[in-house]
Amino acid sequence: MPTAAMTIPGGADPVPVPRAPTAREDGRVDLVGLNKAEMAAALVAAGVPEKQAKLRAKQVWHWIYHRGLTDFAGMTDIAKETRALLAERFVVGRPEVTLQQVSTDGTRKWLLKTDDGNEYEMVFIPDADRGTLCVSSQVGCTLNCRFCHTGTMKLVRNLTAGEIVGQVMLARDTLGEWPQPGEDLTGEARMLSNIVMMGMGEPLYNFDNVSKGLGIVMDETGLALSRRRITLSTSGVVPMMARAGAEIGVNLAVSLHAVTKDVRDEIVPINRKYGIEELLKACAAYPGANNARRITFEYVMLKDKNDSDADAHELVRLIRKYKLPAKVNLIPFNPWPGVAYECSDDDRIARFSDIIFKAGISAPVRTPRGRDIMAACGQLKSESEKLSRAELDRIAAEKQAALG
Repeated sequence: MPTAAMTIPGGADPVPVPRAPTAREDGRVDLVGLNKAEMAAALVAAGVPEKQAKLRAKQVWHWIYHRGLTDFAGMTDIAKETRALLAERFVVGRPEVTLQQVSTDGTRKWLLKTDDGNEYEMVFIPDADRGTLCVSSQVGCTLNCRFCHTGTMKLVRNLTAGEIVGQVMLARDTLGEWPQPGEDLTGEARMLSNIVMMGMGEPLYNFDNVSKGLGIVMDETGLALSRRRITLSTSGVVPMMARAGAEIGVNLAVSLHAVTKDVRDEIVPINRKYGIEELLKACAAYPGANNARRITFEYVMLKDKNDSDADAHELVRLIRKYKLPAKVNLIPFNPWPGVAYECSDDDRIARFSDIIFKAGISAPVRTPRGRDIMAACGQLKSESEKLSRAELDRIAAEKQAALG
């Protein structure tokens, strides 16, 4: 897939951004991921009369995003000849599933393949009456968080808006959550009730496609998931945070994981470019953050690295200093082959949580889910490339050098 370079404000390195969707090998164009204006323009280009295109696009949009149809023949309010034209020129695609695994706790993980042969993962975590879909934004990752399995991969490419939306649609297919004729399923009635942009990749290094994809997910005439049920997680791409709040407007989670420069420089190397103080100022300025929509600080618990009483007290001090409407999500470290870190002991995690709770800040401990299928937080990695330990070390050195 051809790509263009996008430069992140503030001097971050350019990353590849896929261009607008192009025709597949069979000549047809996938409509998933096009916004309403693009869909109407595509229909005109395919031969639908311009005066009819807006209405036809509205109808197709409804069938694709509200009803979940992939077959134009079922779009019964569109004339047969127009449906035949649509089937000739377009497809309503889904990601190709290479592998689907189900954990003993019900967590599902999909290994998905793009049209150009790259692989990425998504995860669904069910609860009693709801569930959360963890969506990827990139194949690989441009960062190198040392405790994260995805960080051992090179960035292969950004996912398109269609590939991002396609993850949500595939999950609805699997869970059987498209409404039947006469049925009005809402986000409240579905198991897939929440989305977190916490899969593979850094969402703010793929801003345009993430913004466009989530716009389609939130559109009230289509997938209709409330922005209050969507969370975008960043490792701290400070120059893009205000724009994300203003243009996307979803909940914010920040992968903090440490409260001192030395430790965060080590485990979250983007800290060398955008330090903790700069990051927390951006959090304080995040549009829409308030006590009803708190910023979540993700904090992985690493034994003898970031889990002391002093670390907990410093985290409280920083949150108070910047007057942040915040909660802290404590994540027991999920190991993966070759990692140099261990999970903090249960009593140490409990003590850390207790210090923060006593300061009046919520600090729940996340229950690990999907560990047996490598679907837990920080464990995602596709097989798009298999690298030696020496190659992984070289990639880590290159990423850290780029961060300065």
